[in-house]
Amino acid sequence: MTFDGLMELLGEEGFTALGGLVIGAAFGVLAQRSRFCLRASTLEVAHGRLGGRLAVWLLAFSTALIATQGLILLGWFDTGNVRQLNNPGSLSGAVIGGLMFGCGMTLTRACASRMLVLSANGNLRALLSGLVFAVAAQASTRGLLAPVRTAVNDLWTIGSAQRDLLALAGIGHGGALLFALGWLAAGAVLVRRNRVSAWASLGAMGVGLTVAAAWWFTWRAAASAFEPVNVHSLSFTAPSADFLMLVLSPPGSRWGFDTGLIPGVFLGSFLAGLAGGDLKLEGFKDGSSMTRYITGGCLMGFGSVLAGGCAVGAGVSGASIFVLTAWLVLWSMWIGAVLTDVLVDRPSRGTTLTLQEVPR
Repeated sequence: MTFDGLMELLGEEGFTALGGLVIGAAFGVLAQRSRFCLRASTLEVAHGRLGGRLAVWLLAFSTALIATQGLILLGWFDTGNVRQLNNPGSLSGAVIGGLMFGCGMTLTRACASRMLVLSANGNLRALLSGLVFAVAAQASTRGLLAPVRTAVNDLWTIGSAQRDLLALAGIGHGGALLFALGWLAAGAVLVRRNRVSAWASLGAMGVGLTVAAAWWFTWRAAASAFEPVNVHSLSFTAPSADFLMLVLSPPGSRWGFDTGLIPGVFLGSFLAGLAGGDLKLEGFKDGSSMTRYITGGCLMGFGSVLAGGCAVGAGVSGASIFVLTAWLVLWSMWIGAVLTDVLVDRPSRGTTLTLQEVPR
């Protein structure tokens, strides 16, 4: 059956939600098996190691860029209706929000997507942090923190034309593809040096492909639907907040891609953890540990809304279409994570890196 035929059969809302569920489940399986996480890769760099976790992140990141730019060059996706490139942006929000998110993900020991993946495997610390993250994101979008978020974003704004990094650099999509291939080569070198398994490497590349798949699916759905469909890729800030409100609110809310994404990732990670024997209940050691995770969740929730995306939403999805503010967010997250490790974690544990695990 054709794309349009399935949409007609299932209805626009049901079809886009099913797409989110399927792509989310694929992301959940691949992220769980590859142990994809921005926070883990930043800590390796902070401790002077170019290790396996960085290799996994680079493979996912570069694959997302290559696949997305390839879709554009083939005419299977265009950014004409993508919000990030057709609306003003905030440089102040990108930098400050990115720093806050980086700090928060170090405190919670996971980025937003990783928290969801770990929650499905029984990690209660990640579950609580994820719930706090969703509440803080909702409060920053439409609640008590919204005026603060608006004030910070308004400190330094730029027009939509200034957000297109490819236009500013003058390299075009072909140049972007070559740029991404360079990062893929770097990731491949680290994979070989750290003896990252083929399964973990393929899983990481699969994570990148789900980002491109989400771009294609929402773009294709928007072209066929009668009702407006937002063209976007994977992100975990607005979807987490919206899914939380969907659960708490009376029935009748409109469904879409994001409605299926969160349960899809959870289901995919659970099944992957079950198959790999990774399901295990893990809780908090003490009250101070809980305080750390709650604080980190708050920083991540507010910071990601301020920045316009999380480690995946801005750091990979936004970067894959070369949005200037998304790249600023990504670098700010790295800086915030490293600074928090240096100033908060390292003095309390010495200088030994705790992430010795090589993805398998």
